[in-house]
Amino acid sequence: MTAGRPIHFAILGLGHIGTRHADMVAAHPGAALVAIIDENISVEAKATSYNVPFFTSLQDFIASGIACDIICIATPNGLHAAQAVDSMNAGMHVVVEKPMALTTAECDNILACAQTNNKHVLCVMQNRYSPAMQWLKNMILGERLGTIYMVDVHCYWNRDERYYTGNTWHGTAHLDGGTLFTQFSHYVDLLYWLFGDVQDISARFANNNHRGMIEFEDSASVGFGFVHGGLGSLSYSTSVWDRNMESTMVVIAEKGTVKIGGQYMDKIEYCHIKDYELKESISSPVEQVAGYTGAKANHYFVIQNAVDVLKGRSEITTNALEGKKVVDIIERIYALKN
Repeated sequence: MTAGRPIHFAILGLGHIGTRHADMVAAHPGAALVAIIDENISVEAKATSYNVPFFTSLQDFIASGIACDIICIATPNGLHAAQAVDSMNAGMHVVVEKPMALTTAECDNILACAQTNNKHVLCVMQNRYSPAMQWLKNMILGERLGTIYMVDVHCYWNRDERYYTGNTWHGTAHLDGGTLFTQFSHYVDLLYWLFGDVQDISARFANNNHRGMIEFEDSASVGFGFVHGGLGSLSYSTSVWDRNMESTMVVIAEKGTVKIGGQYMDKIEYCHIKDYELKESISSPVEQVAGYTGAKANHYFVIQNAVDVLKGRSEITTNALEGKKVVDIIERIYALKN
């Protein structure tokens, strides 16, 4: 079906992240952008710069008959599941932005639909492509760190009235879902990808300075154990004044200690490992793609993976079962609020 021609992509949702998807598809030599869909008619002017048809509903796009292999879903969180199902029922594979859905039951609906229609589901967890995280994954797989004793993650960002006021879905329980879903699910994914599933979860939540703006917490401290051994903690907040501070992971292990930091957890800040020397800094293999640099360019690898999967050259980097596991962990953390 796709041999000898580019993979045809459509973008559903042309917000901040949807625009990044569109830019990366446009920049990829093996991909072709065929349509943009967004119910907000005000983005049509921006969509015209891509020189493709614009639709205000997924149903109108499907009815148009435009040939499309895969659709990138970058709409509000609470819409992901239903739109993924509708897209696969219409014959398209899907790339679903984080989170895959807001409940594991919705994830199961996506999985069942994918199986029925023989379609691929790629979940966007682009921080796995960070060179620092790739390095850490290889260190763990190579057993250079030995037994993992403790992993501490803290994510301290700013989201204030500039983010939550106006005509926005942010802050609503039914479309946003919570701070862990919208801001920090990437870091839940990294914990799972690197160290496996968690158990014995405890948590405390607070809404410090977002009362009246959001329907959930803005900060929390979460403790847990890894199923494979070792202690873990996750502290997060969107109450940092004025601008994002950092996202940091500290790993204390039998043979060494590592700290990865930076705003997007993409810089090795400390490395002291037995019989190992970090000889050069870890930098992004793609310096700039379509005007994006550093961690923001990692979406290019998501599009690359989609192209390779549909061409039969690769497996999915973050599949639907892994996307569901991230939702499952967040669901178990949030269950402690009740």
